[in-house]
Amino acid sequence: MRPTEPSSRYSAPTRLTVNRPAGTVISVTDTSRDRSPVATEPPAASTRDRILDALERLLLGRGLSQVTLESVAAEAGVSKGGLLYHFRSKDALLAGMVRRLGERSDQQLQEAGTSVAEWYLQTMNVGTTNELALFQSTIAALRSVDGQQGEVQQAVIEMMRTWDDGLRAEFDDPVQAEIVRLAGDGIYLAALMGLPQPDPELHRQVVDRLLGRMPARSPGLPDEGDSV
Repeated sequence: MRPTEPSSRYSAPTRLTVNRPAGTVISVTDTSRDRSPVATEPPAASTRDRILDALERLLLGRGLSQVTLESVAAEAGVSKGGLLYHFRSKDALLAGMVRRLGERSDQQLQEAGTSVAEWYLQTMNVGTTNELALFQSTIAALRSVDGQQGEVQQAVIEMMRTWDDGLRAEFDDPVQAEIVRLAGDGIYLAALMGLPQPDPELHRQVVDRLLGRMPARSPGLPDEGDSV
């Protein structure tokens, strides 16, 4: 008669009996048939990103004042304890978002293939609308700390220092690098405040002048193309 097949695909380990020459019996557990799947936790990085994604959605949809650790945890589908494992406070959560925004900017710079200075002086476009809104939330968070340096402020300082180092590496003259940085900061601040963007042609000429691609106009002399 054919042996009865196990009712379950994953049967219990089989115990084998082996007779030693001296007559002593030992038991050996055969685990070769135990193929039960082992549940694994998702990588910590994916959970962290899921939490930051939830934070960004809530900031864009509700604003900073309406965002709590509980609401972010619920939006991310994790427990509050799971959120606190990665971010011990709301300040740390916002700092994590700032650092990830900086990483996105670095990636966009690499994909654009331009110099740091050109990237820093660019005007805002539709694709950066969400990033602007998130940085507006960051500024609101910075204003809420009453002058005390917290994790959000430290994250912003680290990001700005990275950009500053990149600009200084491209210019022999540190004064010129600082001028470019200040001009870029002004362009971004105007965008954050919702002010009108500069005329595209005028902006191009400003960038060319700052990057040394256009000679400075001599006093009293007409520009090229002007009537004499």
